Amino acid sequence: MIDGSKLLEIKQRFNIIGNAEGLNRAIERAYQVAPTDYSILVVGESGVGKEHFPQIVHAYSARKHAKYIAINCGAIPNGTIDSELFGHVKGAFTGALTDHKGYFEEADGGTIFLDEVGELPLETQVRLLRVLETGEFIRVGSSQPQKTDVRVVAATNMDMQEAIANNRFREDLYYRLSTITIQVPALRERKEDIPVLFRKFAADCTERYKMPPVRLTEDAKQLLMNYYFRGNIRQLKNIAEQICVLEQSREITPEILHHYLPQEEYRRTLAIPEQHQQEQHRFSNERELLYKLLFDMRNEINELKGIVTQMQQGHEPEHKQPLITSQTEHSAWITPGTDNSRAADHDQYQQVEEVTNDEGMSTMQEMEKEMIRKALQRNQNNRKAASQEIGMSERTLYRKIKEYGL
Repeated sequence: MIDGSKLLEIKQRFNIIGNAEGLNRAIERAYQVAPTDYSILVVGESGVGKEHFPQIVHAYSARKHAKYIAINCGAIPNGTIDSELFGHVKGAFTGALTDHKGYFEEADGGTIFLDEVGELPLETQVRLLRVLETGEFIRVGSSQPQKTDVRVVAATNMDMQEAIANNRFREDLYYRLSTITIQVPALRERKEDIPVLFRKFAADCTERYKMPPVRLTEDAKQLLMNYYFRGNIRQLKNIAEQICVLEQSREITPEILHHYLPQEEYRRTLAIPEQHQQEQHRFSNERELLYKLLFDMRNEINELKGIVTQMQQGHEPEHKQPLITSQTEHSAWITPGTDNSRAADHDQYQQVEEVTNDEGMSTMQEMEKEMIRKALQRNQNNRKAASQEIGMSERTLYRKIKEYGL
């Protein structure tokens, strides 16, 4: 962990805005690994600001006085990317009139940032793997290996495991690059930062073009905070700048915002709370079913303890009883009068004693109380309906209500 003053210093130096936990954790990790020479993979969706983190790593490393070169791997044509990265010799291909140094040679002693590393062709991935493993590369058209001392920080918005499974990215290269992984959170995971970022982007725009400032209403803030933002910070900045330039009203309401939010993402935003509610409801139902199962087990355990006590006293129960809950797929049965059953009784009795210690029984009583309370609530305090729902006799339910003060 780094202290708050150092964290603030890093944010100010690299113009990082926000205080979300995930963002702070990513910054801390970049700062902590900077003094090492480990390769780093920065992962996150497009538009989250991954480019800040290799800069932090370089600035706080021993290489800070050497070169820092950032390369967008997706922007270089496949036919020339090897030459750009590793250089070429004169005559290597048509137009190669002189020897040319590649980025790995130029950045010797410094740091290379490979943005969108998942876009590299497989042939180039093999060359990159060799650099990471041995520090060697070969210029295009040459057979002479050369040495370089470069730290590699890569970034991607690609699902790397899927790319590996589809043979679009080498697994061995992935593990070499991801010695340290930094996860940059999506904007939707930084809800509290969204109004601050909007205000910053809007203020920059209004200052640049000498316009009156804009202000979000509280409802508009809530809408932005709950919006999906598929394009993340880049999309938010675009929206803020459009509003500053196009809107006559400088007080921004949800009605105004709707004109700048893609409807597909807006519908997705509205679906998120509904989906969350459905998941919560399903969890609640599953929990109550579990409660009921536990109480059925407890009741049968109590019955079993009574049977075991009778048998230890030399009395045999009139009928066979299930050894443990009838809810299970495989129930063991006690057949009175056999040595094997008595041995099984003793073993099971020990298990019962372990399950029904004071602490466990207390917890189960609390769960039973909660289950009864919920059943009464759902049935408007109709005890008959509640008892049928939870499989308990009305007489027992009445006793439990008095016992738990419900």
